[in-house]
Amino acid sequence: MNIKKGDTVKIMSGKDRTKTGKVISVYAERNAVLIDGLNLFKKHRRPQKQGEKGEIITVPRPLSASKVMIVCSNCGEASRMGHKFEGDVKLRYCKKCQGTI
Repeated sequence: MNIKKGDTVKIMSGKDRTKTGKVISVYAERNAVLIDGLNLFKKHRRPQKQGEKGEIITVPRPLSASKVMIVCSNCGEASRMGHKFEGDVKLRYCKKCQGTI
């Protein structure tokens, strides 16, 4: 998977399209990413103790990695990325501005 934890991504489809956020975690086996503050859903929570009330909380859900694009740190646009080697180091680069991500 090309997306890593800490990357800034832009959502390309769905209810939160055109919004950007930071990747909290990556689920490679499911090809999904969890983005901070985006793709939020309401969850009904039962009372845990006697006398406590139930509540509705909002939680972020994982989003398919195919629905997001990395935002380049150099040009600031959502773009595709490529891989290249400089010596023994593998680098990711922006296909629009050729800058390293």
